[in-house]
Formats: sequence, C-alpha cells, structure tokens
Amino acid sequence: MSLSLDDVKRVANLARIEVSEQEANTALAQLSGIFSLIQQMQAVDTSTIQPMSHAQDVMQRLRPDVVTEIDQRELFQSVAPQVEAGLYLVPKVIE
Repeated sequence: MSLSLDDVKRVANLARIEVSEQEANTALAQLSGIFSLIQQMQAVDTSTIQPMSHAQDVMQRLRPDVVTEIDQRELFQSVAPQVEAGLYLVPKVIE
C-alpha cells in the first residue's frame, strides 16, 4: 500500500490534527516505512506455525479450586439499606 502526501493530510484533517508541510512529509516517510515492514511480514509463510498464547513456553501456576472463605452474605445484607430476594436495591439514577 502506498500513501501520498494528500492521504497523510486527509487523515490528519479527519483526526483534527494540524500538521505543517514538513510534519506531513516526515509522517509520510514514517508511515511508508511501517507499511513496508508490514508487507515484508505478510510475505512470510506462517501456515506451518502453530499458534501460541505466549512467546515463551510458560505455564500459569494454578491453585486448587476450593472454597477458602465462609459465606457471609446474610451478615453483609443485614446492614444494607434495602435488600430484596438476596439483591441489593439502589435508587434509580438514570431516567
């Protein structure tokens, strides 16, 4: 994909960014370099590469799934201003 100076100015205008002629030329050179790098990366055949969740072979430490605290729901709801069917009632703030 090739960009023109008009494209850079149009995008800057859409983003409400004021750019001078020199800044537009600098941005054009940088964006062209980025798009060139993207084209190089897209040219690499990755069909045989397995997807990975992380760049390194690491595993997340897991802990046993056991209850560690007692149920205090009744205690917490006993001090609430309004409770109905186990739910906290709050005043309506948006009409």
